[in-house]
Amino acid sequence: MVKKSKLGFVGAGNMGKALIEGLLGELSPEQITAADLRSEALESLMALGVQTSTNAIDAVKRQDLVILGLKPQVAGPVLQELAMHFSPKQTVVSMMAGVSTARIEELLPENVPVVRVMPQTLVRLKEAACALCAGRSAGAEQMSLVRSLFEIVGTTVEVSEGQMDAVTGLSGSGPAWAYMVIEAMADGGVRTGLPRDIALKLAAQTLIGAGRQVLESGEHPAVLKDQVTSPGGTTAAGLHKLEEKGLRDALISAVQAAAERSAELGQS
Repeated sequence: MVKKSKLGFVGAGNMGKALIEGLLGELSPEQITAADLRSEALESLMALGVQTSTNAIDAVKRQDLVILGLKPQVAGPVLQELAMHFSPKQTVVSMMAGVSTARIEELLPENVPVVRVMPQTLVRLKEAACALCAGRSAGAEQMSLVRSLFEIVGTTVEVSEGQMDAVTGLSGSGPAWAYMVIEAMADGGVRTGLPRDIALKLAAQTLIGAGRQVLESGEHPAVLKDQVTSPGGTTAAGLHKLEEKGLRDALISAVQAAAERSAELGQS
């Protein structure tokens, strides 16, 4: 059903562009309308054949799914201005961090289904980890539709709305943690004698492979870690240093801080 749907994007920032690029191939450019006040933000999408407009109404009227890629701080005034153009026959998909479905529903006509999603820019590569939660008027049909959309671009799970800030801190912001780990590992490789391009390639592929192993084996990461840690060996020495420097605590704290910031954005 989703492959025959018309999609409107209100806001064509980094996340919106990444999602559109990930969907193209499964959806045709003619099915997608992207709207943004900044005409320069639409140029690359226009080159891909996507319908574009600087008037957000064009991304709402006659669309089956309306995807909100707005900054949380401007959601209120923008949705108030657009409210009259929404219909209960549409499904609204919010990618806005921290903004609850209840808040969005307050700004839209009654009974408009709202589904909240926390995606990643990895949607561009069809390698994203996305989480969905349903608003009051979103039923099984709307959730299935939105889930099938995001399954085109990666793995999708359903959570309760109360868990969405945690999702934001873990997978929403998580690519940044992974990039920092890759950068640091590569720096270590350079420090010990490797050319930077080789060090980066080895570090990035190591994280790809390790993540795939966790998903495909079904084993707990601790079990997999032990499998590559020989008594008195090089990995054991490195793990000791990571614990000494507080890597585990730093990552846990990063997820918590991002989740707390997501909650703050929802309250402001």
